[in-house]
Amino acid sequence: LLYGKDSPYNVDELYHCFTADRCPALAGKPKLFFVQACQGNNFDKGAILQGSQNDVTDGPSSCFKIPVWSDFLIVYSTIPGFYSWRNPNLGSWFVQALTSVLNKHSHDKDLLSMLTLVNQKVAYEFESNCPGQGDFHGNKQVPCVTSMLTRNVYLRKLKDSPKI
Repeated sequence: LLYGKDSPYNVDELYHCFTADRCPALAGKPKLFFVQACQGNNFDKGAILQGSQNDVTDGPSSCFKIPVWSDFLIVYSTIPGFYSWRNPNLGSWFVQALTSVLNKHSHDKDLLSMLTLVNQKVAYEFESNCPGQGDFHGNKQVPCVTSMLTRNVYLRKLKDSPKI
């Protein structure tokens, strides 16, 4: 649930407003959602990595008629059912990693490549430090990226963008 000023909302209701059949003006355009929130009360105690595997990906396919859910990117700070961690002084692990990666790589990488780096940063560089607080100590986290993008997305600075 997302909590607004007036009431809580099911996050899926938000996404449905932007599908190609309900919002034709955004059909074929990327719709990006970043959600910093807990998705449950489970803790990820982590596991010791004893090796690595090579990744294999399938090639893209082309379509003439687009699905109503195409071109969505939904990124959660953690996986369903799990706690999302934050540092009281520095903020959430996810937002720290996201801003760091975007600041460093938005000029040379596509968004999904950067989100893989965000996942890596959160997974490997953060661990809860709450000694004496039982289950709260020594936990890990990994963001959850759901992509229905049909092409690479690049974040580029506009030539004549206003200074903020």
